[in-house]
Amino acid sequence: MEKEQKENIQNENLAKEENNQSDKHQDQTDDHNKKEEEKKEELTAEEKILELEDKLARAFAEMENQRRRFEKEKEDAFEYGGFSFAKEALSLIDNFERSKSILESDEKLRDSEALKKTLEHFDIIHKDLISIFNKNDIKQIDSINKKLDPNFHQAMMEIEDDTKEPGTIIQEIQKGFTIKDRLLRPSLVGVAKKTQEKKAKTEETKENSETK
Repeated sequence: MEKEQKENIQNENLAKEENNQSDKHQDQTDDHNKKEEEKKEELTAEEKILELEDKLARAFAEMENQRRRFEKEKEDAFEYGGFSFAKEALSLIDNFERSKSILESDEKLRDSEALKKTLEHFDIIHKDLISIFNKNDIKQIDSINKKLDPNFHQAMMEIEDDTKEPGTIIQEIQKGFTIKDRLLRPSLVGVAKKTQEKKAKTEETKENSETK
């Protein structure tokens, strides 16, 4: 009887010890899980901070881009704000030259003192206008005897001329102008081309040489 009681007590003690060990193991597991969760929460917080920092960096970059765009627009407005006005003002030059041409071709006024004085005044005003344009970086485009450049010239006609290379500007119909580094309006020009007669002779000579 006593032996059975001792065995029972031993079994109970073993059971209690096993339970204690199990509880201890569970507590360790819980502590480990808790630490893992805390660590995970800490990493998540760091990731959130990094995400916020990235968003702030993007926001600052966008603000800087907007600032640069604003500065460029402001600069363009300052530099080229008078573009439309300058383009309209070119009509003054055109009208002066047109009026001068009409006066010079008038048979009744030709060689008269009145015409001479009038043309002198026209030249003075014309020079003043060109001077004002130059001070504001509005400049005439060189055309005569220049090679045709589509960036600055617009060919209106071809003129037979064997003394010039084909494509050379030999007539200026309307002056072109630039404002700073922009085209205000192109020069309207006439360009040289070889005469048809010479071209025909060249082709005929070529055909004869090929026949021989």
